[in-house]
Amino acid sequence: MATDIKDAVHAFDAAAVMRLLPTRPRLLALGEPTHGEDTLLDLRNELFRQLVEEEGYRTIAIESDCMMGLVVDDYVTSGTGTLDEVMEHGFSHGWGASAGNRELVRWMRAHNESRPASERLHFAGFDGPLEITAAASPRQALTALHAYLTARVDADLLPCTAETLDGLLGADDRWTNPAAMMDPSQSMGQSAEAGRLRLLADDLVALLDAQTPHLITTTSRDDMDRARLYARTATGLLRYHHWMADPSPARMTRLCALRDLMMSHNLLALAARGPALLHAQNSHLQREKSSMQMWQGRVEWWSAGALVSAQLGKEYAFVATALGTIRHQGVDTPPPNTLEGLLYELPDARYVINPPQLTTTLADTPPAPRVSPWFGYAPFDPAHLADSDGIVFVKDVLRS
Repeated sequence: MATDIKDAVHAFDAAAVMRLLPTRPRLLALGEPTHGEDTLLDLRNELFRQLVEEEGYRTIAIESDCMMGLVVDDYVTSGTGTLDEVMEHGFSHGWGASAGNRELVRWMRAHNESRPASERLHFAGFDGPLEITAAASPRQALTALHAYLTARVDADLLPCTAETLDGLLGADDRWTNPAAMMDPSQSMGQSAEAGRLRLLADDLVALLDAQTPHLITTTSRDDMDRARLYARTATGLLRYHHWMADPSPARMTRLCALRDLMMSHNLLALAARGPALLHAQNSHLQREKSSMQMWQGRVEWWSAGALVSAQLGKEYAFVATALGTIRHQGVDTPPPNTLEGLLYELPDARYVINPPQLTTTLADTPPAPRVSPWFGYAPFDPAHLADSDGIVFVKDVLRS
């Protein structure tokens, strides 16, 4: 079988990826089937460097807190802070401890150092400020939006004062209580204060939009884009907290959908600025519905990739990553009747695969789904071959 599929596979590089696509996409999404493995991050870094040098890409965006990502962007564009500080404060989900992420940030800063602002690379997180068991307080985004407007529009137009916001927000730990993930009654998302904040956030966003002709003449594009990020994040977080307090059976479906909706809004904003490489778990970037088995059963929702693809069409491209082994996590040689097993028989360590060609080759003997022995790894679903513009196969993920 390995001999039969050779026509569908090519050596890995950016040129091979781009040959799979009808045109250079504004958003090129590279998925991964597991998190935190430097083998996969090194591959991502290599692809991004080649896209910068050969295709004019200027932004990379990863599955990390969009507000924290501003710390990284300030460092890579202007040298604000130190590399150690940025790795500690610029990433969520523990991603700052990764050697692959550290190397990415170091290289971007070195690349930008001698270049004019128009040619500098940018970094973005496109996840909301959401951890596994808690959502952040809307304080940072909401107060940053208010401060931006306070400095630029007539005070009489503001719907409230900073002191009013501070009083309604209260202590941040009321918002971040991890018990609220399992117990909706522990969330303050449907409290009177939260309801008032949602209305004020809506008014602040409306003011930002209504004042756009004035604001674009008095502020830089970067500052305006950040104000819009604050607006998206504030309203998205307040919406997320509202549904954290919902006791209905649809609660987790809504929360998963709202997280990917926040991601999609951030990605569409990036698309407006120019071509970007995205990196996240395959399930956030695929065009098909995503699903997860949770304590109350299976939940399904439309991924960020599905939402963005519906708006951008061919200007969005999704390349999934599949892999052979992660032996240090108990993921050993894949069964030969799976897609990963067929690709594992090939001699080299990395490939780019053309899904339509592979589908045609395997039409008479479709591969079986692989079953993961470890919860942190999601095998490639062969039913999603048609959903992918390309597949990168990595034979062995080595211990970081």
